Formats: sequence, structure tokens, C-alpha cells
Amino acid sequence: MTAAPAPVLHEDAALLAVDKPPGRLVIPGRDASEPSLRADLEAVHGPLWVVHRLDRGTSGVLVFARTAAAHRALNLQFERGEPRKTYLALVAGIPPEALQVDLPIAPARKGRMKTVPPGDPRGKEASTAFRLVEAFPARAGRPACALVEARPATGRTHQIRVHLRAAGHPLAFDPDYGADAPLRDAAGAVVLARTPLHAARLELTHPDGGALTLAAALPADLAATLAALRG
Repeated sequence: MTAAPAPVLHEDAALLAVDKPPGRLVIPGRDASEPSLRADLEAVHGPLWVVHRLDRGTSGVLVFARTAAAHRALNLQFERGEPRKTYLALVAGIPPEALQVDLPIAPARKGRMKTVPPGDPRGKEASTAFRLVEAFPARAGRPACALVEARPATGRTHQIRVHLRAAGHPLAFDPDYGADAPLRDAAGAVVLARTPLHAARLELTHPDGGALTLAAALPADLAATLAALRG
């Protein structure tokens, strides 16, 4: 099976930004036979440094540094929480118009994460703002769900997924933090069998100075899912 390519969103001497396809690992995982996205990109663009990551199922804007100096500059920005990140997520149920979740996150079992009470020494501070974009009320054979915008102010592992679960609105399909049944259309056909989370926009400071805004359109599978929900 051929790995899905990653369209280039921006490329210069300091960094490479791509639109990560869903289903790709950013770096090698336990199965060494599965090619990583970074390895595929390095074969075309030369050495790359990982700045941040997206989960396998997540699609959208992903940035790599092309020099050690750019890597240091970009890492410092992400450590300080300076980049403005905007995600789109399809969630179970219909949340309020605006929702703020400020709950520390700590490691759990089997690579998962969990929220812990403020002050718990195991947790790291985490904050996410959510905004309702579009609601899909329940219909025969299909529970209510909604498209929301997520703006994480911090960058903890699985942060958006964990905060959505804590808010009572996990991703509409997420075997780790929510339902493990894929999404189906009115005819019962599977339309989405991966976590419906998309890194739509990233605003940061270019290592050479100046603002850089990167955006990625919804991937075909998520766009088709929304079309089916609207229909």
C-alpha cells in the first residue's frame, strides 16, 4: 500500500510546512517496516528536524525545521506557547457555543493521558478554548454531533482529545478517549474510521523574523463526513 503524500504548504531555507495526511506517523513507531512521514520528506527535501507532532489520525499543518538554528528558534516558540494553533474537531453531542477547559494533564496507562485536579504534582498545566462551529442534531440511527474549533494554549500530548473527553464531548470516533465505532452515513456505510481532528491553521514567527501563517483545508474524508451529516 502506497503511503499518502503530504502536500507542501510552505518551503524555504529555514523550514518546511506540509499538510499531513491522516493515518501517517510523523516519526518511526514500533513497527520499523512502516515508513514515517519525516523519512519520506527527507528523501525529497533533505535533513529535517521535528518541531512538533500530530497524532497518526490527525491531519493538517505540520512544520519541520531545515537547520539546527531554525530548530532551536522554533522549539523555543513552542516551549513558550507562542504559536497560535487552530484545530477543527468532530465531537459527540452538541457542546455550548463557547467552552473553556483548564485542567492539568498527566500520563495514564498504555500511552494514554488523563486530566488530574489542579495542584496534582503529576499534572502539567493545560488550557484549551472550544467554539461551536456547526451542530448536527440527532436523527434516526445517528446520535447528535458537532463540529467545533479548538484553540489549545498549551501543547500537551493528546491535549485536545483529553480535554474534549473531560468536557463530556469526546471526538465522535476515538477508541482511546471515546466511542470506538466508526462514523456511518444514512445508508450505514462507513464514512470515517479515524480520529476526526484536523490542524487547520498555525500562526508563528518565522526563524528569520516576521509572521508566518499556515493553513490546510479539510481532508477529503472529513469533508465527505460533514457533507453526509448535512445531508
